Amino acid sequence: MAEISGFPWLIRCAGAAAVLLLACGLATARFGAALQQPTVTTRDGSIVTLNRYIKQPAPDLVLVGSSVAWRVKEDYFSRPGVRNLALAGGSPVTGLEIIAKQRSVPKIVLIETNVLTRLPDPALVSKFSGGAGNEALFLRPVRTAVAAYETWNHAPPDSAEARAGRDRLLGEPPSNFDNKVYLDRAVEQMNDEDPTAPTNANAARIRALIDDLERRGSSAFLLEIPFATEIEDSRMVRTSKAIIHAAFPDPASWLTIHPRLDELRWADGVHLDERSALLIARAIENALAERGR
Repeated sequence: MAEISGFPWLIRCAGAAAVLLLACGLATARFGAALQQPTVTTRDGSIVTLNRYIKQPAPDLVLVGSSVAWRVKEDYFSRPGVRNLALAGGSPVTGLEIIAKQRSVPKIVLIETNVLTRLPDPALVSKFSGGAGNEALFLRPVRTAVAAYETWNHAPPDSAEARAGRDRLLGEPPSNFDNKVYLDRAVEQMNDEDPTAPTNANAARIRALIDDLERRGSSAFLLEIPFATEIEDSRMVRTSKAIIHAAFPDPASWLTIHPRLDELRWADGVHLDERSALLIARAIENALAERGR
């Protein structure tokens, strides 16, 4: 009897795997939206963070918001148990909705209110509130492998590395980058925008979600992160602030922070640079400590 070589068998296995992957690719191209494939975009970091959030016990402190709060990274905080669910280009209500739809809620939720012109993302809320359970069974191993790789690839630094990074940043002088071109453009855009309708809608939804979270034992505080002076004076910011403060007039609803404004720098007047974001994280921790949190 002729000896059967293992090499043809290996080729057949590889061919079968290739056919399976091709079938998955064709199914994704044809039915991608319905099958809820993993999101592989510039928002991958946020997707990984949200995946991690829903799979782990509720943390002590969660920050939700827009790209303004997204810059305040988790490893900028010295306290453990911090999760940042702010979404670049998104609404604080999206993260707040996801938190409220979990079985357990964090001890403290901070809600950045700088940008309230964007409405919540229902696709993300559904995805991280049980919607992914309807996916096709044959794609779950693919999703699991992708999620595992992304989590490994975006693993946070250990505590010693994070502390060394914070010390290095704080030891540097404030940036002398000239952002005037970007600042002028941002001011023009923010003066053109009328935030009234979406801000009113978001303020109402934030109120309802805060009430729900506090009934379940969480403490929620609104948070304003400083902008450059020119941005603070823009139509969008002035109107948004008037609306959200009218909706939440009680000072106890706010976590007021006191960073050194002369030390803060913004790449475009809106988004903090790394060193400034670290200073905001320190200011948040100091404000929480003053409240005994």
